Amino acid sequence: MLKKLLTVLSPAQLISAAYLVVVILVGAVLMLPVSLKAGVSISPLDAMFTSVSAISVTGLTTIGTGDTFSGFGIAVLLVAFQFGAIGIMTLGAFYWMLMGQHIGLLQRKLIMIDQNRNNLAGLVELMRLVLLMSLAIELIGTALFAVYFYASGYSHSVGHALYYGLFHAVSAYTNAGFDLFGDSLIRYSGSFYIQMLTMALIFSGAIGFPVMAEFWQYVRRPKGKRFRFSLFTKLTLVTHVVLLFGGAFVILLTETGHSFTALSPGRQVMNALFLSVTSRSAGLTTVDVSTLHQATLLLVSGLMFIGASPSSVGGGVRTTTIAVIFVTIVMFFRGEQTPRAFGRSFNREDVTKSFVFFMLSLLLVTAGIFGLLISEKHKYDLSAVIFEVTSAFGTCGMSTGITASLHPLAKVTLMLLMYFGRIGMFLFISLFQARKKQTGIKYPEEKLIIG
Repeated sequence: MLKKLLTVLSPAQLISAAYLVVVILVGAVLMLPVSLKAGVSISPLDAMFTSVSAISVTGLTTIGTGDTFSGFGIAVLLVAFQFGAIGIMTLGAFYWMLMGQHIGLLQRKLIMIDQNRNNLAGLVELMRLVLLMSLAIELIGTALFAVYFYASGYSHSVGHALYYGLFHAVSAYTNAGFDLFGDSLIRYSGSFYIQMLTMALIFSGAIGFPVMAEFWQYVRRPKGKRFRFSLFTKLTLVTHVVLLFGGAFVILLTETGHSFTALSPGRQVMNALFLSVTSRSAGLTTVDVSTLHQATLLLVSGLMFIGASPSSVGGGVRTTTIAVIFVTIVMFFRGEQTPRAFGRSFNREDVTKSFVFFMLSLLLVTAGIFGLLISEKHKYDLSAVIFEVTSAFGTCGMSTGITASLHPLAKVTLMLLMYFGRIGMFLFISLFQARKKQTGIKYPEEKLIIG
């Protein structure tokens, strides 16, 4: 079956089509009466919007999750979060391993493309580790959330506490950004426990599976044996941390005399840090986004556009893309030809990819902004539109509150951006590449006048 499909579709087209099929199936299931609370109905557009948002682990919603869906509907969303976060081929690998089937070269190639990896080596072991690590993190998060909900009196039974704990642990780790409270986590803006736990889960999902795998190898290494982290892990961690704390610092500066005025200094720092962390892909918020300063909205839009790390649960243009572009620009200013970091030179193809991915992402976001402005007939401020579009593309899910009232065409635009944000620029570009071998023909070079 797989071989027959690959004779018609390229691997990238097959994976993209598979995500689209799952979006349609989940949307159809969410419209069933069993998925909805008694007396509640939703339109096909809202069902599909919710499905795309769940599969792309974005969190933008046009309806209230807790007020609309039954226990069955919530379970469907949880499965969709896992499907979108871990990836279709990771779950496929789990199924093949469970059935005792051999994972051949074709399956490994699909896994490689779905996970945006450069080679086939160690893919099956990585998928097994991703599954086990994800389940372990989510179970720990569920238990810690449940303890708080029960001890604080929010849940009057252990079952209710576990139900809410499971949903929010999975939502945070997968960076899905959905909530059952109706106000995201605003009611917990003063809770250091909830914010620290949520940030830890968000960070674990957004840092990237290869990074987590390397740290696991580092922990399990023989005592005294030297371990060298890859350039990818070093660059990812440094970029992630710089953006996280740099973003928090700027947010603290812009919001201290604005939306954070009523908060104590400690809570101001915590909320600024939380907003910076969740801006990278998660979307859960402890502040009303519509009250934020225009400068903060612009900064957060930039953080959402950058997004999480490659091969993670998040979207966006990705941290390594920005890091490579930044280092290349710095090296160019210094008159050096080869960008490098941590004693390693960057691959020329990776540099080219970074600039191409960035420009294509910028074009997609610009097209999305233009589409929303046209469909809404300038009903909303430009800052709100930019925020909404970058939130969709970065699969973040934060909103200034305009999503539900958008024109149907605007909602479709956001759905497309969420979908492209989920599959990533590598897969998006692969959809249009011809299925033919390169001829290897090289033409004479000629200098251009640039700048």
